[in-house]
Parts: sequence; structure tokens; C-alpha cells
Amino acid sequence: MRESGQEGGGVDWAAVGAWWGAWGQPIGIVLVIIGALLGYWILKLVIRRVVDGVVSGVKRKADAADTEALANSPLAQVRVVQRTRAIGSVLNTLAAWVIGAFALILILSILGVDAASLVAMAGFLGAAAGIGAQGVIKDFLNGLFMVFEDQLGIGDTVDLGEASGVVESVGIRVTQVRDVNGTLWYVRNGEILRVGNESQGWARVVIDQAVPYESDIDAVTQRLIDVAVDMSEDVDWLGRIIDKPAVWGIESVSAEAVVVRLVVKTRASAKYDVARELRRRVKDGLDDLGVTLPSLQKIVVKGLEEER
Repeated sequence: MRESGQEGGGVDWAAVGAWWGAWGQPIGIVLVIIGALLGYWILKLVIRRVVDGVVSGVKRKADAADTEALANSPLAQVRVVQRTRAIGSVLNTLAAWVIGAFALILILSILGVDAASLVAMAGFLGAAAGIGAQGVIKDFLNGLFMVFEDQLGIGDTVDLGEASGVVESVGIRVTQVRDVNGTLWYVRNGEILRVGNESQGWARVVIDQAVPYESDIDAVTQRLIDVAVDMSEDVDWLGRIIDKPAVWGIESVSAEAVVVRLVVKTRASAKYDVARELRRRVKDGLDDLGVTLPSLQKIVVKGLEEER
């Protein structure tokens, strides 16, 4: 007489249980790995679509065909593109680590490792990471904050303390800056205590012009204003000078010269071009006025640099 569980073609649960006891762990581990890979692929796809959506929206708004066109234009939206792609890269990395850690915990659970052992292992790994990888963790967190806070971006002119120049790469651990001599500096993000960014928003050209002590200061001041205003109205410089030029007054007086400060507010990317052209025009304007510039070897220029 057959057992009741097998009557009428029923399932032999004992055999199923034996089979699962033999193959349950490998199958569970394989399913966890497949689920982790599938989850990471889905998250990566979502992140990529969000990033592409933001970039495409910026391009449509700026009426530009590609990111390079944005970078070659004075549009600030290029910073949104750079920042969004950097954040997308960071999120992909974080997603990989989180999903990998979660999958590892599940696999260890399937293998029969109890919760107390997992907690002990996590504590051990955390202590080891805290002792042996403090610098790496600091670099990672500081780089993460710099990306999310938009402290700097590729193409920005920055002063990082030990290194200054143009940013060529912003990584999670290292930022690459090329200085005026062509040297490429690799600066660890964890060592960056301050960031001076000359490429965000607007900039100011400050010219401290020394003239002989006996010069007519009113005439000199008027000539500096006229030269700067004419340049700001020039079609070639109209888009780069964003405010009315001003003379802040006399910055210092000595027996040899009087120093007058001229300031012009410009787009951040045009500061140095405007400064060079403005100095040339100031020199021509003072020549027309008959002002002979004094020797700069005896002049010490002093003045506050803050916004007025």
C-alpha cells in the first residue's frame, strides 16, 4: 500500500525537502547574486536617465547641440551639466557598494552565519577601515561634498592653497589642477581646506594706477572713467563687462606718486582678457593726457580688496 502523500500522483515532499537541503544554499546564493546585479543595473539605468534628462534639458534651454558648445559659450548652464554628471558618477559608485554589502550579508546568512557574527564582523571591518583608511575616507567625503556643493568644476580657475590653476579633473579622491607653468598637480581632496574659485558668478578687474604727485587728479580720474566706459560700450567687450566702471579714489600717496584705483566688474571667464585690454587703453589715455608715469620701483601700493 502506497503512502498517502504519493496517492494519485501527489508530490513527494520528502524528496523535495532532501533536494532543497542539498541544493538550497547554492541556489539561494546564485539568486542573491542575480538579484544584486539586476538591482544595480536598474539603479544605474535610472541614474543615467536622470542625468541624461538634466543634461538634455540644459542643452535645449541653452539652444546648444552638445556639451562642448556649452563649454565654449559664456552660459552658466555648463556648470549644471558638469555637476550633474559628477553626481551621477558618485551615485553609481555608492549604489555598487551598498548593493554589494547587502548581497554579502544575505549570502553569509544563507551560509548559516548568525547575526551576532555578522555584527562582530561589521564592527571589525569598521574598526579596520577607521584605522587604516582614514585618509581615503576623508578624501572620499570631502570630494563628495565639493561635488554636491559645486565648489569647483572642470575648467575653473582655482586657488587650493598649495596649488592654483585650471581644474582639469574632479575625482572623488583626487582633484587635478594645472598651473600657469603647465605643471599638473594632484591634490588629495582631504587636504583641501579652502577653495578660491575665480570662475563662478562674476569677477572684478582692479587697476591701481600710479601717476606723478603733481598730476591733476580730477583730470586723471575723469580720463580713467572715460577710457573704461568707452571700452564697456565697445561691441567687442559689451558682453564681457557687466557693470558700469568706477574709480574708487586714491589708494595711497607718496612723495613720488599718487595711486588711483579703477575697478570694472566682468564675467568671471573674461577677467584676464578685460584686464589686459583695459591696461593698454589706460596707458594710451594717459599718454594722450600728457601724464608721464613715475618709476614703480619706489611705489608701494596699499588698499583694501573687498567689494564696496
